[in-house]
Amino acid sequence: MEVKLWHDKREREMYDNFADLFAIVKTTEKLEKAYVRDVVGAAEYEAECAKLIAQFRTLATALRDTVPSVERFLDTYRADCPAAANRLLVAGVPATVEHRSSFASDPSSAVAVAECVQHFITAMDSLKLNMVAVDQVHPLLSDLLSSLNKVPQIGPDFEGKTKTKEWISRLAKMGAADELTEGEARQLLFDLDSSYNSFIAALPKAPPSSSASSSGGGS
Repeated sequence: MEVKLWHDKREREMYDNFADLFAIVKTTEKLEKAYVRDVVGAAEYEAECAKLIAQFRTLATALRDTVPSVERFLDTYRADCPAAANRLLVAGVPATVEHRSSFASDPSSAVAVAECVQHFITAMDSLKLNMVAVDQVHPLLSDLLSSLNKVPQIGPDFEGKTKTKEWISRLAKMGAADELTEGEARQLLFDLDSSYNSFIAALPKAPPSSSASSSGGGS
């Protein structure tokens, strides 16, 4: 006999979101361990960790009514992930930013890069969660543009900046309660994804550590 975990579309979406939240926590735990063991480099770790933190914050905000306590959620579903809990609930930034271990010559640059990644992912995830009202989208794009302007590795003509400015200008002509059409939301999501990929590609790549190189052939 087939047993359904949900009774309607809304309840199914809630359980899907629970699964996404659980997956983010478990993935963060694995990433933290991989970084500590030097399996991933600092630059790769920082970008992926910042992305997970942004996804976690977006989803946690969307679930605040059904998951008022993430700690209780982790305990209920037996997610024994202390490293992830510390990174997502306590530190709130990647370890490289927390300890200033990357971009050592300019620590503020590391913070700016991490903020950009988080703003990109937050904006994209919000659109995927159908948060398309002007008063929801405009602040996200404003925060993204502000963080992009703090990153010295990208110039004024960077496509992410120009596209974000164009969308902000477009939204400024609309009312706060107006909503993006399905086509507009889809185009904005495409522009953000394209800009995010260009942003990551524009960052300097950190050389692999000697210990990571030597340990890579043993497994």
